[in-house]
Amino acid sequence: MITIKELLNRYQSGALTPTQHIATLMNDIHHHFHEEKDPAWISVATEMKIQEQLMNLDHLVAQKSIANLPLYGIPFAIKDNIDAAGWKTTVACPDFAFEPQKNATVVQKLIDAGAILVGKTNLDQFATGLVGTRSPFGAVPNTFDPSYVSGGSSSGSASVVARGLACFSLGTDTAGSGRIPAAFNNLVGTKPTPGLVSTEGVFPACKSIDCVSIMTLTAADADIVLNAMKSNALDRASEAQFHPNSKSTSSFSKPIRIGVPISCQFLDDGSYQKAFAKAVENAKGLDVELVNVDIDPFVKAGKLLYDGPWVSERFAVTEDFLKTHPNAFDPSVKQIIESGASYSAAQGFRAIYQLKELEIEAKKAWAQCDVIMVPSAPNHPTLEDLKNHPILKNSELGMYTNYVNLMRLCAVAVPAGFTEKGMPFGVTLLAQEGCDSALLKLAAQWQILFGLSLGKSNHQASLTELTITPNKTDLIEIAVVGAHLQGMPLHSQLTDRRALLIKACKSAKSYRLFALPNTTPPKPGLVKTKANGAAIDLEVYAMPSSEVGSFLGLIPAPLGLGNIELDDGTWVKGFICEPHAIDGAKDISELGGWRAYMNQSKG
Repeated sequence: MITIKELLNRYQSGALTPTQHIATLMNDIHHHFHEEKDPAWISVATEMKIQEQLMNLDHLVAQKSIANLPLYGIPFAIKDNIDAAGWKTTVACPDFAFEPQKNATVVQKLIDAGAILVGKTNLDQFATGLVGTRSPFGAVPNTFDPSYVSGGSSSGSASVVARGLACFSLGTDTAGSGRIPAAFNNLVGTKPTPGLVSTEGVFPACKSIDCVSIMTLTAADADIVLNAMKSNALDRASEAQFHPNSKSTSSFSKPIRIGVPISCQFLDDGSYQKAFAKAVENAKGLDVELVNVDIDPFVKAGKLLYDGPWVSERFAVTEDFLKTHPNAFDPSVKQIIESGASYSAAQGFRAIYQLKELEIEAKKAWAQCDVIMVPSAPNHPTLEDLKNHPILKNSELGMYTNYVNLMRLCAVAVPAGFTEKGMPFGVTLLAQEGCDSALLKLAAQWQILFGLSLGKSNHQASLTELTITPNKTDLIEIAVVGAHLQGMPLHSQLTDRRALLIKACKSAKSYRLFALPNTTPPKPGLVKTKANGAAIDLEVYAMPSSEVGSFLGLIPAPLGLGNIELDDGTWVKGFICEPHAIDGAKDISELGGWRAYMNQSKG
């Protein structure tokens, strides 16, 4: 079980390479797929596909450098209603399968960011369902107890991440398909604001409100993936369903006001009610203010999705295939989709008016809070429950999810503990459109507070893994040459300020390095020279700009921060020394760096 942040750290340190990691991972995946007939997968990458992607990764490194590939060598999976060139898209219906000529926009963005596609995952057929059982490729079992449903429709996407077979996966989310399976498998499920991420190359369920969702072990990982996936103006110009830009909010005002429903309906033996009450109590450990809000307008809006004309969108995209292949459908999926044929245009407009009225009512809640916290689901059905009541049990699961896309909200499902039966319990944090980044930051704080294990494992992430690193625009690159290097006495001054190693490299061949006398701990001085320069070993770190001031205050004279030229011709901030300080200092340039000098001194 490994997070994106930890795997990137291992790559950067040289402890592991993408080729090594992907090879080991694919052996495991092929064992599950071929020998154990793992229903979470519909197809997995061949050795040739992996080799092609690794060659492409080398090409990207040559073009952009590893520092500019936020998902360098990170393995991921996609739900099989998302297109990838060279892979069939089945939508969990073999008779409907087709071979796309290009990658979905989101897939291309991830590959361009350095990610490696390892497989396509199972789903409720035509992304119609919240249970994970409506597929001819088999029901995907819950990773904690196979007698319970995995959640859907992105069932396979949740399963492979929860078991460590991919660092992240893509699902889709129309009615809760990216949140329910996350909650049932102890994962973070991120559903962006509609339109923030392109749906070009995604087979639609309800085209006007569909979203691509992200399954990860941590909110910090989801933040990395979402930033790589976000749409730009060119993406939106090619979208069949255009969504205007939303005003984005990167953080909420402090204290964050979290709305807790005045009343929640639960449909089980009481264990979910107890788990939610415990989650609310634990949330008081955050820097938040809890307020009671009425979510009745939201729940009423959610009923419009399946008990209203939006189901006609599902019928619209499958109508012709339904007529020619009526027996190709899962019975429950067929029943739902066929119901969409009965709605008139007049009913559609009435539903739109009703939704607008409910959105106005919902503003009362939003006036009181920044975020609303709800249970991700009202219960967790078993396979036996579903067998006895296939439509009812599926419908119940959407109680707290169905309204979110209709009302253009963003949402993050986060683990919140376990029930008395040992099954995962999750809550979903909701915010108004454009608050995606702020919501993920809150989800990250939530995970730090709760300190739960990741997915189906006993592994607990480190604070670094759980912390969201600021975007590049909020970071300053700083080169260090001496006591701040990894393993040196002052390295903690970097880690205490959340600085992350970008790369180890050399300076341009225009510097001399001196061992400064009478410094504690011992420190070098780097001085630029016009002649007889040398390339000096150094490490480049990315530090949040808000931390640079306090870091600068720790640097004693004659050292300071200035500009340093690297061996690739780029310039970064870094440690420099006042020229007068090198009088009488030992020139150690020929050793190539401070670490070599310290090793020699020990000898």
